[in-house]
Formats: sequence, C-alpha cells, structure tokens
Amino acid sequence: MKHLRIGLVGTGFMGKTHLYAVRNLPFFCDPDALGCTAEVVAATASSPDSAKTFAARYGIPRACASFDALVADPELDIIDICSPNPAHYVQAKAALAAGKHVLCEKPLGVTTAETNKLVALAEQAYTEKGLVTATVFNNRHLAPVIRAGELIAEGRLGRILSFDFAYRHNSCIDPDRRAGWKQNADFGGGTLADLGPHAIDLCHYLCGDLASVSARSQIAFPTHLAPDGSPWKTNADEAFYIIANTRDGATGTITLSKLTQGANDELTFSVWGERGALSFSLMEPNYLYFYDATASGTPIGGTRGYTRIECVGRYPAPASTFPTPKAPVGWLRGHTVSMANFLTCVAKSIPCTPSFADGAYVQSVMEAARKSDRTRREVTLC
Repeated sequence: MKHLRIGLVGTGFMGKTHLYAVRNLPFFCDPDALGCTAEVVAATASSPDSAKTFAARYGIPRACASFDALVADPELDIIDICSPNPAHYVQAKAALAAGKHVLCEKPLGVTTAETNKLVALAEQAYTEKGLVTATVFNNRHLAPVIRAGELIAEGRLGRILSFDFAYRHNSCIDPDRRAGWKQNADFGGGTLADLGPHAIDLCHYLCGDLASVSARSQIAFPTHLAPDGSPWKTNADEAFYIIANTRDGATGTITLSKLTQGANDELTFSVWGERGALSFSLMEPNYLYFYDATASGTPIGGTRGYTRIECVGRYPAPASTFPTPKAPVGWLRGHTVSMANFLTCVAKSIPCTPSFADGAYVQSVMEAARKSDRTRREVTLC
C-alpha cells in the first residue's frame, strides 16, 4: 500500500485542521478502500519559529525554514497549501513545477488570470507527470450535501427554478475588533473572498453553471482597528449580495455577510424545482430537508410536506467505517472533550466529574427501571 508524505504550508487554523484530518484518516476510512496511508512529515509557516513551534507541538518530524525549502524536499509527495490567499497561486505553481501533487485551500488565487493559469498547469502536470491537484471545498463532502446532489442528479427536483445560498458570520460587527488579513484587501481579504467560495461552489455544484450575476457589496463600519490597535480604514467588503442566473434558466441569490448579528457559522441553501425542493443549514448538519411536489396533495394535504432525511454519519466508502453511521455530527467532539477533561484533572491532581459516584447513580436508575419493567409497578429511587 502506498504511503504518501505531505508537506504542510501554513500552521494557522486551517493548517491545524488539515493536520487533524490526515491524522484521523485511519479511524474514519477503510484503509483498503482508501488505497493509501498518509502522514504530514514536514511543515513551514510565515516564520521559521512558527514552523518549529508547530512541528514540535504536533510531532511533525521536520520544520522547514521557508516554503522554498519545503517544496524542494525530494521525500515529499504532496504539498498541502493552507497559507493566506495571495500566496496560493505562487505556491501551487511552484509545487507543480517541483513535481508534487497539490491540495490548495480556497480561493485558488486572487484573480481569474491566476486561477486559469493554475488550471492549465494542473492539466499539463497530470498529462505529463500524473500529478493530482484539488481545491478544498470541504462543504461538498457533508453527508446532506452529497445526498442533495444525488436527489438532483436523479431528477427528483425536476428543472431547477430558483435557489438561495447564504453564508453568514458576525465577525465584522464589532468595530473595536482588530482586523486580520482576512479583512484586509491588500492580502486578498474580504467577505466575498473568504465566505464566497464555499457558497458559490455549492451553488455551482448543485445548480449548474452560472450565466450571469448582479451583486452589491457593503461596508457597514468604515473604520476598524489595525492589528497594532490604531484606527484603520476598512478596505474590503464586509458583506456581498448576489443575484445569479444559471445557464439552465434558474434565478436565485447568494448572500455572503459578516454583518449578521447572532450568526455563528451559518451556511444555508434552498433549491426549488418544478417537482421538488431542498433545504439545508450547517447549524443543523445532520439533516437534509426534501419536499416532493409529486406526492399526493389530497385528501387534506395527502403526503406532501418536507421530509427530514437523516443523513447524520452516513457516508459512502471509503469514509464509511467510523464512527457508526447513526452517530450525529459532533459525536466525536464530545469524546475529545471528555478525554481532555480527564487528563486535565489528572495533571492537576483534582477530582474528576463525571465521577464513579455519577456512574453508580446511573446504574441504580437502570436497575430501578428494569425492576419496574418486571413488576409493572412504579419503582422509587432511594
């Protein structure tokens, strides 16, 4: 079985996320169906110190002082790019030239010219060297999104008439919050560049090619704070609103906003067709809602209505072995926090809850329930 060696570019939030994904592949995927094993063996960051700290913290064998040093490493098979937006084009181009497979976070570039060039280089690299490239659109791989694509492909919605895709955060509402590179147009920032790729890709994936768009941007807070705390003039959109038309004649909206009070990570979509409709929210990730307009409407509504499809952990191979298909999204997070809670108590030499006493109490309740079942009587707990 092939063992793939990965060089990670960027050690921030997304770099950590990609490392987590690689490390947990053996749990979530059948290795035989996957056809390989993988390991992050080197990492680089914006500074050599950051790379060293990250590598030491997460047990990565090598920390490279620069991207050039990383991409020149002959032992690496894959370059995984999680750097800020403006670096994607240059780094992906260099990785292909060095004969590496490339996985790149969105957006693929900051201009159409850059992305088109990368597409051409990727096609050439695959033809000549068999190099594989991909852009990270992780939301395509959510179980409800996979199911939505299947229903549309099966014709269950019929001709798509309209749609609404939205991605909403609340991170630009506080003008006293210090702006990072994602809010700075000089570094390829802005809400459209940050949230837009996800919503637009899902629209394209589910509804087809777009024929035209009409859009408006919004800056609600002209002044924010720079990283050093000084006043900073907002130079990138805080929200973006798009009316889009597909080549197949559907019209809909794509809303991208970091000005939505109360929002967390709210990626939503609805697609309406002649024969049915779909609805999904990332904040309720276990379910896809499907409306079958071909169902009988009589008598008194018949069987029409939105069906809540229980997607939960049901994935196709190779990502189908762990955890159980019935486990909801987030189930593993609870186990992770449970372990952290226990280890913290051990490290601090303090009692841990839930305790053995808690376990004993639960057992007493179960025994009382069994007794009640046997006797068909009410059982009082002591």
